[in-house]
Amino acid sequence: MRNDLPLTIAGNLTAEPELRYTASGVAVASFTVAFTPRRYDKAADEWKDGTTTFMRCDAWRQLGEHCAESLTRGARVVVTGSLTTEQWETPEGDKRSAVKLTVDDVGASLAYATVEIRKATRTDSVAPAADPWTGEAATERTRPSTAAPEGGADR
Repeated sequence: MRNDLPLTIAGNLTAEPELRYTASGVAVASFTVAFTPRRYDKAADEWKDGTTTFMRCDAWRQLGEHCAESLTRGARVVVTGSLTTEQWETPEGDKRSAVKLTVDDVGASLAYATVEIRKATRTDSVAPAADPWTGEAATERTRPSTAAPEGGADR
């Protein structure tokens, strides 16, 4: 168990997940979930929306690949993970930080939809015959290990 702050959110995807690979070949899907709290105002006898929160999420390895394949913009999801803070410095020397959710699990919300569960089958990655952008012959690549990297460099 990690010593991070656990969090579960339910909301809608603001865009399609972006799937990319680290230099060492580890898959990561990034997406944003928007959620708006609602409360009932007895005095006005109506529901009122609070401020919408946008949470940036990163799903790693096979989970990331499944997110990229399964999720679409507008999909209502339940996401569980740990809050992490990224810190960096701008070229001008200003310090910046952002909170992000490192995803442990994602599920479709059944509050407003139905889903059909399909078990994913694990297959070995096969490199395409040629790179679709350059036309050069692709190098053979094996599927990255699902074990956590030493030192957490890719996560």
